Amino acid sequence: MTRLSLSGWLDELGPELLQLQEPVSTRYEITALQHALDAAGRYPVVRVDQPRLADGSLSAFPLVCNLTASRALVADMLSLADHREAAMALASAARGGIAPVRVPRSQAAVAQVEMTDTADLTRLPATTQHVLDPGPYLTAAHATTFDPDSRIDNTAIQRCWIKGPKRMSWYPYPASHNAINLRKFWARGEPCPVAFWIGHHPAVVIGTQAKIAYPKTHWDAAGGLAAEAIALTPSLTLGDEIMVPAGAEIVIEGWAHPGQLEADGPFGEFTGYLGPQVLAPVVEVTAITHRRGAIYHDYGSGLVDMLVPDNMAMEGKLFGLIRQIAPSLRNVHVPSSGRRLHAWLQLEDPGPGEARDALAAAMSYRRLKTVAAFDMDVDIFDESKVMWGLATRVQWDRDVLRVDGLSTSTLDPSLAAGARTASKMGIDATLPARAGAGLPRPCPPVAESPAAAIAAAAALLKGRSMEAWPWE
Repeated sequence: MTRLSLSGWLDELGPELLQLQEPVSTRYEITALQHALDAAGRYPVVRVDQPRLADGSLSAFPLVCNLTASRALVADMLSLADHREAAMALASAARGGIAPVRVPRSQAAVAQVEMTDTADLTRLPATTQHVLDPGPYLTAAHATTFDPDSRIDNTAIQRCWIKGPKRMSWYPYPASHNAINLRKFWARGEPCPVAFWIGHHPAVVIGTQAKIAYPKTHWDAAGGLAAEAIALTPSLTLGDEIMVPAGAEIVIEGWAHPGQLEADGPFGEFTGYLGPQVLAPVVEVTAITHRRGAIYHDYGSGLVDMLVPDNMAMEGKLFGLIRQIAPSLRNVHVPSSGRRLHAWLQLEDPGPGEARDALAAAMSYRRLKTVAAFDMDVDIFDESKVMWGLATRVQWDRDVLRVDGLSTSTLDPSLAAGARTASKMGIDATLPARAGAGLPRPCPPVAESPAAAIAAAAALLKGRSMEAWPWE
């Protein structure tokens, strides 16, 4: 089980890690550093050894962020040869996986330090990230609840605003499985038990974001992606009712009592905009446990760091969904530039109408607003190639499929006030079908150099530094 830990994985990093030993403020400065790296197109994992809290003191917990900002590094975390394989890997993990194993608390690293009366959320290096954020938030906390009917658990990353030593708001998005579980408990007049775990091996963090049906546990999918059973242990307050990862860094436990709602937000969302203030449940914290030398994990809200893992999970969900409708589908990409509202599909020799079938299936997915389908010669992971395909293979009166009144993410800032549905667009950028077997597609030849000349050019450039050359 030792492989599946955040600290163990960080120890294996080399130049991919930016380690800062000087104090850095949790109030804006850590997130501003991520923005600066993002603007420079650089995505190292960042470790801050001495996070400075709002009161000027230093947190006892080092902080790590930018953990998942690089698709290439995420692929390495998941033992994938290429990040372009994420859709297939996540789809496979969501379908099956490896069942978790139970370990006693005496063997669980996350239970090495247990605090009840002395539990204090304000000593965690939770960040205040952007102007107008009301205070420090847990941004990488995996809220774990269970369905009171089936007793099946669910885990999802959901934000929490720390309001006091043992009090925080928690915002489960209304359509989320955790929100369904919460409403079921409240309908019975009972408080909803919840545990938030923070920090784990990246394969576990990403695996638990797999898009699955309700009610269904995420632990099997996480185990499948990590290629190892996830070790779970009973929570301190709730026992076997809520199991938590034995290899996590920190666990926060508590109850959300019926009808207790408070203001939460505004807060930076995946769209890159601040989401509006909402009413959210309040969690009364009963315990905090952590491993000795625990590392706190933080996501830069609205930054690539937060987008990459969930976008990869979306790729897996879409691949499984669309492949049933369009067997010619070969890959899916949800680009960070489109936040979670765009998706590009790659198809191999689709049959008559199949590209539009694929587009229609993709548009049924709530979050998406624009979907485009391409042939295999368009690299859907290269935005310049995607733009080339749209520019040269599409006539808008012929190739656009628009559907109104579909379900959507209400976080989309372009929606009219009070709107609950969206207008969505599918773009068929595939070429017309071949006239016959073995014949070329009806398209002018692509301008390209011979393979031998490309190899010779690469040899000329080998060993030459390009750092000083203009980027554009």
